[in-house]
Amino acid sequence: MAKILDKKLSSVQNKLLSLRQKLDFYQEELDYLDEKYQAKMDKVLSAFIKKADKKLEKYAFEACDKEAYAQAVIEEKLQKYDVKAYMKHREANHGAAKAIFAGGNVSEALAKNKEQIALINAKRKEYIDRLEAEKAEFLQKNSATSDKAYNELSKQLKAEFDAKENELKVKLDGKKAKEKASIEAKISKLQSKITELHGQLKSSDKLEDDVLLDIEGLKMYFGGLKAVDDLSFKVKKGEIFGLIGPNGAGKTTVFNCITQFYKPTAGKIRFAISENEVITLTDYKVHDIVLKGISRTFQNIEVVKEVTVLENLLIAATRYYNSNLFTQMFHLPALKREEQIMRAKADKILKYMDLYSYRDRLAWGLPYGVLKRIEIARALMCNPKLIILDEPAAGLNESETADLAALIHKIRTDMGCTILLVEHDMSLVMSICDHICAISFGKKLACGTPAEVQASKEVQEAYLGSGGE
Repeated sequence: MAKILDKKLSSVQNKLLSLRQKLDFYQEELDYLDEKYQAKMDKVLSAFIKKADKKLEKYAFEACDKEAYAQAVIEEKLQKYDVKAYMKHREANHGAAKAIFAGGNVSEALAKNKEQIALINAKRKEYIDRLEAEKAEFLQKNSATSDKAYNELSKQLKAEFDAKENELKVKLDGKKAKEKASIEAKISKLQSKITELHGQLKSSDKLEDDVLLDIEGLKMYFGGLKAVDDLSFKVKKGEIFGLIGPNGAGKTTVFNCITQFYKPTAGKIRFAISENEVITLTDYKVHDIVLKGISRTFQNIEVVKEVTVLENLLIAATRYYNSNLFTQMFHLPALKREEQIMRAKADKILKYMDLYSYRDRLAWGLPYGVLKRIEIARALMCNPKLIILDEPAAGLNESETADLAALIHKIRTDMGCTILLVEHDMSLVMSICDHICAISFGKKLACGTPAEVQASKEVQEAYLGSGGE
């Protein structure tokens, strides 16, 4: 009977997982609508402007200042001529120097060089005279200047452009409104299904209203090694929570248990997806955790260096794609639509993280501080409620660490994310964390505000080997 109930529970959870994945994507599609229709409008209007420019070309010459036009032509031709003349100057000077160093007659070499330079300058003057003659002939034939036809056509095309823009805006706004209504209807339907399925779970799990993550009695044993031993703490919604401890204390193991890289030996890890739904993370596979709203960075940078920065962010979003194997194999329109939405989202995050200038560059060879920011940007691609940062300041200098602290605060405020971090830089931890949990050999030493943890004798002993005396 227990096996049947477990199977049923797993089936409902899997359905919820799939529905939430679709819900997240439809929300992304809804956010992308304005950009999508603006791009369509820009495309049509750009084509109109291109055609208008061609129509204006034949009148532009008649309307332009012929003196200025002819002078611009001379300067352009002379600039190209001077590049070749400069190379001839260099060749003559190099020949003279070579002759002198070879033991030749210095006076003869310098005289020959002077003659060559004079010849080059004379030819340049001849070329300028020819250009001036061409200019005079041009001005004689094209002395008339009238901008009447140009201005009339320009005014006409401007009126046509305004009419086209208004007509297009009305048309696209209508299509956008229909598409928006369709997506919102899908979202509403999915939310109803999620609520219905959630009721079938009949979960008695509850967390305090302000708690996002609750770790209770967590144990992680590797044979006889107790990496985490009966650890408990709570992370509140919207806070920056620090997990500290000496090397080998079990901090990264805790992160790996939360994200299900490791299945804990014992204990509960509960996460509040919403006000009315609390899940046990150990019920899910590691690749499903990101869909529950948890994303992370790693102690050692895991950026894919062989692809571009943009592609790194797109890789992070692959778990959100709804396209099946058939759709991807034949590159059907549904896949193209998903890719457009994800690219737009990635571009938005790159701009937010001040990484847009690196967008199309390979991650290989980028500065270490930039790679750290790329890791955080990838985490943001997953719509996280909780971001787990594993030693984000490792390897950064003082200035970069200060920038990182400001960035973490900014993400918490702008994105509404909760931050859980492991960090050895105590000045960073004490300055940005709302609460801290200190552990040693997998056991909790103290948990509280930075000041409370700092004053703890157990923490002082673990770090300093003394009671702080």
